[in-house]
Amino acid sequence: MTNVTKSRPLSPHLQIYKFVPTMAMSILHRITGAALYVGTILVAAWLIAAASGAEHFDRVNWLFGSIIGQLVLIGYTWALIHHLIGGLRHILWDVGMGYEKHFANRLAVANLVASVVLTLLVWAAVFLFV
Repeated sequence: MTNVTKSRPLSPHLQIYKFVPTMAMSILHRITGAALYVGTILVAAWLIAAASGAEHFDRVNWLFGSIIGQLVLIGYTWALIHHLIGGLRHILWDVGMGYEKHFANRLAVANLVASVVLTLLVWAAVFLFV
């Protein structure tokens, strides 16, 4: 029997792909989606602690108020905003807009910039008004 795979072309692999902003945002969109599961468990833990009494609530608030806790909350906020903006970008594509290569790349970069700026604005408001 002859080897049929010898004359077939190899499938594309990572060495021939060019890393572009849309690829990076696709990867980040998946990562932030997974991170939102963990962050939502933390929000549920906070709500359960609030329903369990003052002692439990104070303990969880102490954890979220620590430097590590605040970094986790800032990361959760960024993941939430980034995933939301990425979802809006996907809706734009679903209606048939934004497929042009240069526009899609600019939109991907704008997604990252907007998510960082909006996260900074949210946390600036938290630190200023609370």
